[in-house]
Amino acid sequence: SIHCCVNVSPMSLTAATSSAEEDDSDSSTKPIRSEKKKNPVSLFQTGGDPPKEKKSKKKVPPKGAESEEETSETLQKNSNKKGKTKKSKKLKEERPPSPVIEVDNLEEFVLRPAPQGVTIKCRVTRDKKGMDRGLYPTYYLHLDNDKKVFLLAGRKRKKSKTSNYLISIDPTDLSRVGENFIGKLRSNLMGTRFTVFDNGANPDRANADWSNVRQELSAVVYETNVLGFKGPRKMTVIIPGMNADGERVPIRPRNDNDGLLMRWQNRNMDNVIELHNKAPVWNDETQSYVLNFHGRVTHASVKNFQIVHSSDPDYIVMQFGRVADDAFTMDYNYPLCAVQAFAIALSSFDGKLACE
Repeated sequence: SIHCCVNVSPMSLTAATSSAEEDDSDSSTKPIRSEKKKNPVSLFQTGGDPPKEKKSKKKVPPKGAESEEETSETLQKNSNKKGKTKKSKKLKEERPPSPVIEVDNLEEFVLRPAPQGVTIKCRVTRDKKGMDRGLYPTYYLHLDNDKKVFLLAGRKRKKSKTSNYLISIDPTDLSRVGENFIGKLRSNLMGTRFTVFDNGANPDRANADWSNVRQELSAVVYETNVLGFKGPRKMTVIIPGMNADGERVPIRPRNDNDGLLMRWQNRNMDNVIELHNKAPVWNDETQSYVLNFHGRVTHASVKNFQIVHSSDPDYIVMQFGRVADDAFTMDYNYPLCAVQAFAIALSSFDGKLACE
């Protein structure tokens, strides 16, 4: 078999590691973007009918959130430093504390889009311990802040023809029945296309007005080439658009021909947004592909990625990358919610793709 990652240096993060200490310390929020161009929110608005359910109060970014100008200044100051210097410590003390992310109702929080202008910083840990965890590891998502609040757990189902991950809001209950099941990630036979569903009903069990049927939250397409996934991966992420109230347009396919993947394939892009991973740049000096994660990623890995909209590649919708053997950072911005971002991250671990 061909080792898909041999001879091509994985994403080296030379530009990214220098500000790791300063950025990792207390992190749950801060816009990742370094330049203010246009309001990125407009990129995701597609219209759609606002949902009929009563709206929960919109959360305003907390007062402690730093402005993007301050952020860019800090990043510029730190981008060329090597190692831990006294200066970065000083900067750390001057910085206002990270705004607190309130997770009052976990189920609601993990399905709610990130507040506009706030980056939700998280950490994914992979647990391979136990009898069959080597084959079926459990993945845990926590807020990357002082309290390390638990958000989601995910695990591949056994006895499933295709890769099928259950996502739960209880780290000890990863069953399909029960009230903690919040979503799932399902792949095609090839393991190159994935669909993310919430916990609604299968279309076969629809009630009269279709309101109980599961929504598709996202889809991920990995492009293969003749040699499999040699070099940087190419991924396309398809998500529902947002309405004028900043809420996700519900997409409830009635059958397999109506889902996000089919709409995207047929270029029927009403209420659908297409995103891509940001292409890394080849660096002659390090002989590797490089992306700048602003200190949030410290280990080179083929799994490291950033997701952007082609109209504004500076606005990072989501980024994911390795910080230890079984630990990864996962940061997401509006319009993604935790379930969408976590499921996209899980897809990158899947067997067909997982060449370290």
